[in-house]
Amino acid sequence: MLFYLQNYDAAMKRVSQCRPPDPENISGVLINVSKYLSNLKFTVLQKMQKTVEYTPVTFDPNTAHCNLILSDDLTSVRYSDEEQTLPDNPERFDMFACVLGSEGFDSGSHCWDVEVGDSTGWFLGVMNESAQGRNKIFSSSGIWLVGHFCGEYKAHVPPQSPTLLPVKEKLQRIRVHLDWDSGKLSFSDPLTDTHIHSFTHTFTERLFPCFGVD
Repeated sequence: MLFYLQNYDAAMKRVSQCRPPDPENISGVLINVSKYLSNLKFTVLQKMQKTVEYTPVTFDPNTAHCNLILSDDLTSVRYSDEEQTLPDNPERFDMFACVLGSEGFDSGSHCWDVEVGDSTGWFLGVMNESAQGRNKIFSSSGIWLVGHFCGEYKAHVPPQSPTLLPVKEKLQRIRVHLDWDSGKLSFSDPLTDTHIHSFTHTFTERLFPCFGVD
């Protein structure tokens, strides 16, 4: 121990002479983690949108039945017992309380959600641009619908008779997915991720979202 203390200064001097040089600052090696992680969700969302376009539907007031009241932003509709005085333009529904979306689709994949809430009577789907006789939509072709009629959930492709759907739980929200290119129209419950019904058809015309309430 005495020998160590006597040679301590000399030992420390040798250690200081052998100290390795300071590390160099290397540029471009470290990953900016915060940059890439903070944009991860956005990047995934962008890739998803390239596959399926989520479409916020706005209504075309020129097609709305006179008993339907549209919200100011044209994104919700309710039925009123009092008829409104509206222009009698040819595209307006005059028999059933219906309204069309303002934008039609003739290609691609599109998806939109519809809140049906506690409504006891409703139907929704798509309609061909050339569908005529809109005052008789349940006897016309070119319409694909799912709805709640007389306490039952049904699928309907006029002029065929409606088909009963095996829906057990009350639906609050419906997700509509139109894949025009693949010829498929699907309905599901986004709250439970449950498939409701699908139509397959070779679409050849522009399709417009269709809504009806009573």
